[in-house]
Amino acid sequence: QVQLVESGGGLVQTGGSLRLSCAASGRTFSMYAMGWFRQAPGKEREFVVAISSSGGRTKYADSVKGRFTISRDNAKNTVYLQMNSLKPEDTAVYSCAAYSGSSIVTGVRYWGQGTQVTVSS
Repeated sequence: QVQLVESGGGLVQTGGSLRLSCAASGRTFSMYAMGWFRQAPGKEREFVVAISSSGGRTKYADSVKGRFTISRDNAKNTVYLQMNSLKPEDTAVYSCAAYSGSSIVTGVRYWGQGTQVTVSS
C-alpha cells in the first residue's frame, strides 16, 4: 500500500509559479513511476505529466510542455511538479499518482487526495 500526500497548491496570478510536492509512504517508492493529473470543475480528470521510477523518462501533456517540470527524489520519497507561466486554464485540483510499476505505461494504482491550484486572470 502506498499513501500519497500532496502539498503546495494555492492561488497565484497569471504568469506566476507554484511548486507541488507529493510525499509517498512506504519503502517501495523508488519502484514506481509517478505522475500528476488534474481535474477542473465540470471536466474529466486529465493527464498532466509522468516520470519513470528512475527519473530517466518523462511524458508531458502538450498543454503543459515547456511550462511544467516533473522531478523526483527517491531518497525523500517525494515527487515534485514545478509549474511556471501559469494560465487560468491551469486551474484545477492536482492529484499525485503512483503507477503499478516502474514504467509510465503500467497504469495508475494509487491516488492522492489532491491539492487545489487556482490561477487568477
